[in-house]
Amino acid sequence: MIGSTRAIRVWARAAPTDLRKGFYGLYELVRTRLGKDPLSGDCYLFVNARRTSAKVLLWDGTGLCVYFKRLQVGRFARLWGGAEGQPLALTQSELALFLEGTRLAGRLPLSPPEMLL
Repeated sequence: MIGSTRAIRVWARAAPTDLRKGFYGLYELVRTRLGKDPLSGDCYLFVNARRTSAKVLLWDGTGLCVYFKRLQVGRFARLWGGAEGQPLALTQSELALFLEGTRLAGRLPLSPPEMLL
């Protein structure tokens, strides 16, 4: 799992992504397609069309990090099917389970909604 000592938000692109993109390509996808700031410290998840590979883009405070995972067997859960322009919010736990290849069975809100100060 991607380690962090602070609370971070996770955003997934709800559309297949060409994973040949590197730092700059993913940076632009975050800005233009997700409408987020890649330097905010949040994680951004991208999955290819076959759902066999995934990349996570993260600003760790000193530079951009790209994490890549390819499943040897099986496929990642499908993150798309709804509105392509809207990023899907995940928890850090959901990201960890997703990257392990776990199927998404459903989501139950365990905490109250985030309060913006």
